[in-house]
Amino acid sequence: MAGGAKARRLPRAVRERQMVDAAVRCFARNGYQAASMDEIAESAGVSKPLVYLYLNSKEELFTAVIRREARALLGAVAEAVVDRSAPPDERLWAGLTAFFTFAAEHPDSWAVLSRQARTQGEPFAGEAARMRDEITAFVAGLIGEAAPVGAGITGRDVDALAQALVGSAESLASWANETPGVTAREAAATLMNFAWSGLGNLMKSERWSPR
Repeated sequence: MAGGAKARRLPRAVRERQMVDAAVRCFARNGYQAASMDEIAESAGVSKPLVYLYLNSKEELFTAVIRREARALLGAVAEAVVDRSAPPDERLWAGLTAFFTFAAEHPDSWAVLSRQARTQGEPFAGEAARMRDEITAFVAGLIGEAAPVGAGITGRDVDALAQALVGSAESLASWANETPGVTAREAAATLMNFAWSGLGNLMKSERWSPR
């Protein structure tokens, strides 16, 4: 009885975090449609009415999950690239390593952000798109900083390259999580070797063109 009373006195923020943690696991493993509020409540160690009291509905709970995990991912990347005095390639390497490390260490979070949120329509897809836009803008900034004057690289080129790099990172992160033995550092190095080497040629105005 004493233990139960103590559990009920947990601060709201702690209880809500437990619920969102449980929801991340359930949504990632079962999908949004199949995940039930009963299962989420049981996993969180609370009653279903308490989940509804705190988070109102399954839709609002899923939105809370997407927003929290997106903030965590963006925060990890931002923290890794805080040193603006570092060269662009080193900042990109740090950001990619943080990105792949987050995906590897939080596979359920990554499954929600990369698959579940994008396949359930609005408003969930919009939440995931906003996260992707922030990461793409960061990458575009790094490419723009690295582009030398006179290389003929336009703003449109920069945006297109950033989109391609982020899309590759997302696909590679999912593949790495599903492939035994692939580390976050290896995944980041693979993308750096693939992307930055090609960008290096572009920065020297060496463009590939069809014959």
